[in-house]
Amino acid sequence: MHIGGNRSNLLVALAACLMLACGRGRHETTESYILVTTNTRIAYWQEAAKGLETAARQLGVKWEMIGPENYDPAAEKEELQKAVHRQIPPSGIMVSAADPAIMREAIDAAAAAGIPVITIDADSPGSKRLTFVGTNNYEAGQTGGEILAKELKGKGNVVVYTMPGQANLEERLEGYKRVLARNPGIRIVQVVDVAGDPGKAFDATKAFVEKGKPIPDAFVCLEALSCAEVADVLDRSKIRDKTVIAMDTSEGTVNWLDKGMIRATIAQKPYTMAYFATRLLDDYHHNKAASTDPGGSRATTPVFIDTGATLVDKTNVASFLPARMASR
Repeated sequence: MHIGGNRSNLLVALAACLMLACGRGRHETTESYILVTTNTRIAYWQEAAKGLETAARQLGVKWEMIGPENYDPAAEKEELQKAVHRQIPPSGIMVSAADPAIMREAIDAAAAAGIPVITIDADSPGSKRLTFVGTNNYEAGQTGGEILAKELKGKGNVVVYTMPGQANLEERLEGYKRVLARNPGIRIVQVVDVAGDPGKAFDATKAFVEKGKPIPDAFVCLEALSCAEVADVLDRSKIRDKTVIAMDTSEGTVNWLDKGMIRATIAQKPYTMAYFATRLLDDYHHNKAASTDPGGSRATTPVFIDTGATLVDKTNVASFLPARMASR
């Protein structure tokens, strides 16, 4: 019986070793996952990089975020093409398509090379990406539109800051327009192309203030970089009766919201997008789970995975302030 016990313990130990070996064997030492985007230094993408890093650490694989530090879709495409043609290509790629048309060719080339590609944050729906992981941007726009209509009491002129041609921002604008269609007294009088440069938002807002004509009643930012600049200009000019609705939770945006210059912002989840997409890519890479019929009734891959969004206003802004976020 004593001998039998030793044998049992030996079998258990052997099974445990085999399981550990299998766990290690799933991932090669060269396995890596890459995120390709623009404006890589902004807080939004640094948060996404943390999600990628966490997933990669859990999987025991390498990770990297690449792309231009400014808003440059052509440079983003070039970075993706370089990644595809590396001597040891990545095991999977996440792409935020700053320009869906420009990125489509590079995404398709990656797919043709056998590299699974998932779009996050900004989609390229005409490409051969496997799925899109991100915000339901149309609903986010509707949420902002409802706040706008309530604040303006159904009447007023609005300026929108965006980057025309970027699919996720166009969807947000359509969400706003859906709400404004029920509020004909509210009109979008100008759309400002910030081209990824917050300085353009500052200059445009300053021009509105300095014209001497009636200043727009509301300012809506469909991307993360503009509304802190808008609030700064209005604050310097001591204009405090305007409605400003932002997107995302950069430090500047949250601070101006806390001060009352921004009415609300809609927070996305870049960490979740990158984390979950990395796990999906790992599954595709190892199990070849990608559907060969993505539009079919038995597709194994959903077209869109909604990571959700949070409305941030005075009632909950404290939990998004930099000091609170740093303590998490």
